[in-house]
Amino acid sequence: MNYHTHFKKITVTSLLIFCLLLLSAVQAAAITPKLFILGDSLTAGYGLQNPDDSFPNKLSVKLKALGKDIEVIDAGISGDTSTAANERLLWALGDAEADNVQYAIIELGANDAFRAISPAQTKLALQDIIDKLAGQNIKIMLAGMFAPPNMGDEYEAEFAAIFTQLAESNDVLFYPFFLDGVAGDLALNQADGIHPTPEGVEVIIVNIMPSLLELIK
Repeated sequence: MNYHTHFKKITVTSLLIFCLLLLSAVQAAAITPKLFILGDSLTAGYGLQNPDDSFPNKLSVKLKALGKDIEVIDAGISGDTSTAANERLLWALGDAEADNVQYAIIELGANDAFRAISPAQTKLALQDIIDKLAGQNIKIMLAGMFAPPNMGDEYEAEFAAIFTQLAESNDVLFYPFFLDGVAGDLALNQADGIHPTPEGVEVIIVNIMPSLLELIK
């Protein structure tokens, strides 16, 4: 065997090993499921000094502690209405490599209520979001939201009904109120009385986890 033949064999072997390692890495990435969280400031971590205290980050830590190998994608943007979130959804999914997204939490509606947006408009936007996610075979959890009392009983009732109706008509997992156990508790909210503190985020995660585990089981 001459030098050149020996060198070619080493080169081919090295290339083959590299390709196998690369394939293994790609396959490992492909089988790691992703949880996509489409939300507003409540999931974006508004007002929290440490980004690690945001809902997606704390949720990721909790899932790992439970032995769940799931990558959490934070697609929350402060100030987003349901319509605004719908408009950026496909872009956000593409940025998150949608092929690996298997689960999604929809946490929207608070800004719609604060801006007195028509519940009918909010419902249309949320329906479109559900259709887009379902169209990519992504399992969905829809988190409900309530309008503030100052909007009046009629608006409050119509707004709350949006979420139950969408969950039923689309047969998606429903978590009735994202801020359950936190809303109205001064000790668990920041000074604005709206956004949860790190402790408030912990309560949200504890309360939502049974439903989330049902989604991903």
